[in-house]
Amino acid sequence: MSSYKSSKKWINQHINDPYVKLAQQRGYRSRAAFKLIELLETENLSFRNGARVIDLGSSPGSWSQVMYEQLSKSNMVSNSRIIALDLLPMDPIPGVEFIQGDFRDQDIIDKLEKTLSNQLVDIVISDMAPNLSGIREVDSVRICHVCELVLDFAVKHLKRSGVIIIKSFHGSGFSQIVYLYKKFFKRVLECKPKSSRYKSSETFLIARNLK
Repeated sequence: MSSYKSSKKWINQHINDPYVKLAQQRGYRSRAAFKLIELLETENLSFRNGARVIDLGSSPGSWSQVMYEQLSKSNMVSNSRIIALDLLPMDPIPGVEFIQGDFRDQDIIDKLEKTLSNQLVDIVISDMAPNLSGIREVDSVRICHVCELVLDFAVKHLKRSGVIIIKSFHGSGFSQIVYLYKKFFKRVLECKPKSSRYKSSETFLIARNLK
């Protein structure tokens, strides 16, 4: 299939995607919002007043929107903090603080920790994905690397009772990622939301309670 036909097919699928339409109706910045909603419901996750949330790789911001919405429903948003980080710019979201930069850089970490007053956080969420090459072995290494970076960040910044929700992909390195997360968390759940596209290999991990 030519690249033109492939692009045209993707555009048609995107336009006719019910989750794309629903995201537009509800004001979400992308259909990915519904994945996080499902993931939170899967584990019946709720948060106390004063919750601290970190959204890694946040742009365009749909996951941050969902977290603000979830905290607002429980009347817990006033004392809570949602901090989004991304290399890319992100349009402002009410109730969300945005830091542009690489979360691996110490200057960005220092800025984040200052914003948090050095407090630990309740949940780290990440819908990040590396640039995929289409070469299975190369992509597997890239995916594992992102998952390891997020894990390292989360272990340093989460409360013992904290939660991490991260996107991964089924592939040659997936079982190693699950094994690695189980070394640090008491409960690790693999989940593919209904809103995830059928042909996508993406699978999310929900990890709870640091060991």
